[in-house]
Amino acid sequence: MDSSRQAEAVVSPRASFLSGLRTGSGLAAASFLLAVSFGAISTSHGWGHLAPVICSMAVFSGSAQFALLAALGSGGGPAGAVLSAALINSRFIPMGIAVAGDLRGGRFRRALEGQAVVDGSWAAAHLGGGRFDRYLLFGATAIQWPAWVAGTALGVVVSPDPDLLHRLGLDVLTPALFLALLFDEVRRERINHLPALLGAVIAAGLIVFLPAGPALVGAALAALVALFRTPARHRQADETDETTAADTTEAAEPADMPERALRSARSDEEVAP
Repeated sequence: MDSSRQAEAVVSPRASFLSGLRTGSGLAAASFLLAVSFGAISTSHGWGHLAPVICSMAVFSGSAQFALLAALGSGGGPAGAVLSAALINSRFIPMGIAVAGDLRGGRFRRALEGQAVVDGSWAAAHLGGGRFDRYLLFGATAIQWPAWVAGTALGVVVSPDPDLLHRLGLDVLTPALFLALLFDEVRRERINHLPALLGAVIAAGLIVFLPAGPALVGAALAALVALFRTPARHRQADETDETTAADTTEAAEPADMPERALRSARSDEEVAP
């Protein structure tokens, strides 16, 4: 285990949760602005005042909610709109599988903890080597969810021009924050260099022929490259841990031998006539 991993391992749950709050604050600010836009657009589409807020509370996924808006706004039926949103949210399946090993408790508790898996929190909580800091995950999401709901409510009440964020250039905040998370992940481990580069190439190629959504989904397939490439230092760390455990066990056995022999001798004396 390297020094950075050891440092992460000794962080208390409270400190980790607070770190998640700090990390999630920037994401929450961007989410708030995006949610204002969602509230305004959904109101202009005739959703009323309550439906957009309930949707944000239950779905809590900007990409899925805007897909729902687009599908319904283009004349699609409810079933097609829900299917469109579900397909976009299908990215949470591999994300949930990845973080499942670090969740705790029975099925219900693990399902409840899994609700904290959103894009920014999931990326920020990744420790490397397939491990996640669950308390940082909880903290990062705990500040984003109320920001998303509050932003939606404000957009519904104030109903600003849906294109206001675009005109002010504020719609680049969320992509910029995710780009910063990507750079941090790539800088942390060399194994991430190839998937990131391959994903960028695939996205650039597909965007010529496909809409942005499917192009990004196709680019995400580049992450599968990491499944077949285990960092050498992780393998060495695992082997070192196993060797250390074996050596500790072997060293403990000779130390126990005198005590065992003494107990055996006393037993023989007790049963002697």
